[in-house]
Amino acid sequence: MSKITAPDGSAPSALSFGAMQFGGKADEAASRDLFRASRERGLNMFDTAYVYNEGRSEEILGKLIQSERDRLIIATKADSKRGNSAASITESCEESRTRLGIDVIDLFYLHRFDDETPLEESFEALAALKSDGLIRHIGVSNFAAWQVMKAQSVATKFDIRIDAIQPMLNIVKRQVEVELLPMCVDQEIDCYPYSPLGGGLLTGKYRAGGQEGRLLESEIYAKRYGPDWMHHTAADLATVARQMRTDPATLAVAWAMHRPGVTAPIASARSVEQLLPSLDALQVDWDDDLEARVTALSRQPAPATDRLEEA
Repeated sequence: MSKITAPDGSAPSALSFGAMQFGGKADEAASRDLFRASRERGLNMFDTAYVYNEGRSEEILGKLIQSERDRLIIATKADSKRGNSAASITESCEESRTRLGIDVIDLFYLHRFDDETPLEESFEALAALKSDGLIRHIGVSNFAAWQVMKAQSVATKFDIRIDAIQPMLNIVKRQVEVELLPMCVDQEIDCYPYSPLGGGLLTGKYRAGGQEGRLLESEIYAKRYGPDWMHHTAADLATVARQMRTDPATLAVAWAMHRPGVTAPIASARSVEQLLPSLDALQVDWDDDLEARVTALSRQPAPATDRLEEA
């Protein structure tokens, strides 16, 4: 059971919403509609970051949450551009609280591992924020398993702990299954993975001739999801979805929701129309047969020892 709760004690919903598009591809009106659609389906966890759209994401989300703040879990991340120095952590936390219009951030992440700043400096700053009542829980995003455990050992020196991680996870990006997810189970760490749709690849829109999306707009995403086998997996997922009379995005998100060790994947979208198939994952009757069928569509990563006979 998650140690992270809303101020009123509510546990995280099985799916969370990522506000990365707020203030960017989603203007204020679209952001409001996305927030409402999420709340109507019972989502109570909303994720953003200091750097998203130069702070507009936090500002817009902050306006939307005010009337029901105590029922929501708000997560944001420190300024990744400045690294994890004490000054960066402290100053970005203060600005994020101001943008969000909240006194306390429920879950505050280090956005990336910073090998130029000693972990002791970072976690001493996080401990001070927690002691001052400015953050409730600490997370790390985009850390490898060894980095999480190294950071956790440092955190204990300051009488705090890492309560959550945020890695990438989807049907064609399964590296977290090797060490990060087993680590979360063993160490009782929440996992809120992002990109369950693989930048839109797993929605089938690119194969259908879609003219917009991250794979077309971002060189990073185009490279990340460039291998042909990933596109074949997306096509096979679409076939299964058609046979089940559902949307491939629904199956992709449901698959991520049911990974052992996952607390709640982060769904995101530019519009309610885009978001609805992801929200429908909450209603999927997931069983062992469907689990095996969907999982078999992709490549299983090698075990941590790389002894394939142990897979």
